This record gives sequence, C-alpha cells and structure tokens, in this order.
Amino acid sequence: MRTLIIGAAGQIGRLLVPILVEAGQRPRALVRRPGQGLEALGADVVQGDLEVGIDQVLRGCDKVVFTAGSGGHTGADKTVLVDLWGAMKAIDAAKRAGIEQFVMVSSRGAEDPDNGPSAIKHYTVCKKVADDHLMRSGLPYTILRPGRLTNDPATLRVRVSLPDVASEQWIPRADVARVIAHCLAHDYTLGRVYPLAHGEQSIDEALR
Repeated sequence: MRTLIIGAAGQIGRLLVPILVEAGQRPRALVRRPGQGLEALGADVVQGDLEVGIDQVLRGCDKVVFTAGSGGHTGADKTVLVDLWGAMKAIDAAKRAGIEQFVMVSSRGAEDPDNGPSAIKHYTVCKKVADDHLMRSGLPYTILRPGRLTNDPATLRVRVSLPDVASEQWIPRADVARVIAHCLAHDYTLGRVYPLAHGEQSIDEALR
C-alpha cells in the first residue's frame, strides 16, 4: 500500500509519517518546497501545489490523507484556496486516479457552521463544503473532525463524539495521527464521519 500525505510538512503530517513507516509503508509526502526534513523520517518527498493540481503526484498511490491547512496566520482568502479549493481539487484528482480511500482531516464545527464560533465560520464553511464534496464524489472516504488540537503526547484513548463542554473538546495531534493510521488499515472505517476528542476507549473500540 502506498499512501500520499497531503500536508505532510504540517504538525499532524510529521507525526503520521513515522507511524506509517513503522507499519511497513514508505509514504509519499507532498510538499510545496523542499528541505523540510521528511526524507529523514522515511518518506518519499514530492513537490506539488494543491492550487495547481496533483494528478501526477498521485500515480502509484492507493490511498490519500488530506491534512493540509492554510494555518491560522493566513487570511480567509488562503483558507478558501487551500482548505476548500485545494481539497476539492485533490478529491477530484483522487477520483480520476481510482484511489481506494481518501482520509480527510476536517474540523469540529464542519457539520454545522451556522451554530459554531463566528470568528472561524469561514474556516468551518470551507471544511463543510470540502467534506460534502468528498461524500458526493463516489470515493471511498473517511472523514475525521477533531476538536481543538494540542501538542500533548499520544494517549491512544479517544471518543467519537464531542463533549458538551467546549473546553473538553480537545485531542492531541499525536492521537489524530494514530487514528488516521488506523483508518488506513481498517476497511470498516470507510464511509464514516468521526468527530474526535480525547476519551477513555481505545482507537479500535471507539471507531467500531
């Protein structure tokens, strides 16, 4: 199995690469610019630009993980270009390539942007549109909607519903990376949308 990681240079992507390598894969890491140290983690690094298209990068891949994001330091325009337009172009390219599974790292609030925080509504709207496009695409998909991301160590304990209290809606990036790897390895996660937060169940227990 060969997995393309879109957003491999991001925080979740960097955590995911060695997990897949440990599982016997050599993931392909899509980056916009070289020199990001992903080769040392065991990835095959390729350059590409979501805003242009990635058809060639997908050749030889079986699965795709989309964990790219414009980042909080950019404006709403970049959010549209990466989190929405880039995601949709990646989905369309994956469809043309016959990809077996597309794992989308989305966000809490994407299920209902109108009732989420107004300050990031442009972001959750972009995530919802991209998620909906994936679900309509005909691709085998898994969508993850994690709560607030932290840099805490992995706990390997999650829940697939968000707590009612907003301050409890958090999850370590390291656990999200582990969940992604689990989804890639288990077909029962296909066609599922998982809210994610820290919890008490193992990843397998929670996702089943």
